[in-house]
Amino acid sequence: VGEALHAGWLELWYQPKIDARTLVRSGAEALVRMRHPTWGVVPPAYFIPEPHDPHLRDLSEFVIGRAMQDWHYLLEQQSPVDLSINLPASYLKEPQAVRDLCRSMPTHPAFGGLTVEIDSDEAIRDLDHLTEVAREVGLHNIGLSIDNLGANWPALMGLDKLPFVKLKADRQFVTGSGNDRLKRTVCRDIVELAQSYGARSVAQGVESRSDLVAANELGFDLVQGFLFGKPMPLKKFARSALTRTVMGQA
Repeated sequence: VGEALHAGWLELWYQPKIDARTLVRSGAEALVRMRHPTWGVVPPAYFIPEPHDPHLRDLSEFVIGRAMQDWHYLLEQQSPVDLSINLPASYLKEPQAVRDLCRSMPTHPAFGGLTVEIDSDEAIRDLDHLTEVAREVGLHNIGLSIDNLGANWPALMGLDKLPFVKLKADRQFVTGSGNDRLKRTVCRDIVELAQSYGARSVAQGVESRSDLVAANELGFDLVQGFLFGKPMPLKKFARSALTRTVMGQA
């Protein structure tokens, strides 16, 4: 990762998030990719550092900075897009890192906010601290979201206040949920949990029409998955006509 950052091989790709009811694009998730001169495009599973690797902070800072650059590019190309990025909970444990994150937000009046997605296992371990972080970053139009929530959802029950603006169901429970009672039960529980706290619910891993129908019936607010588009480079994302894509797959 250190070599990739120095050489400029890293970039962010974007996958659309879709309003489950209107099927209109409602933002996008930024996903880091490495474009290696020999190996081509490398997915993150092959280069994301371990939690205690010092390069993880450098990678997090790259993601924040590039996402904000890309937000300005997308604003010029089309219209403002609400973006979400993924950060490790450990990054948000450093007060200076949180202050830097807040300072990096655009001052443009069209900026609708940034969502920071944190893996559910990490988030559940650090709920008390993330509640404090959520309060601070919320003043700068940043919301925290819990990612990959699945059978561990009961750990979020009974809180005085949920520090997350979105709860995102793990794809393993969304894909095929139209035909699997257990998957539907977990998804329904997550939707009801989100509703009880006034958070929005997101279904990731929507790959078929039956997945979309199930997500709608279960009450998810947003959907994301290959049915609406795979992650794509910035310029391709800017050119994409998402409404046509969705209708074309309908």
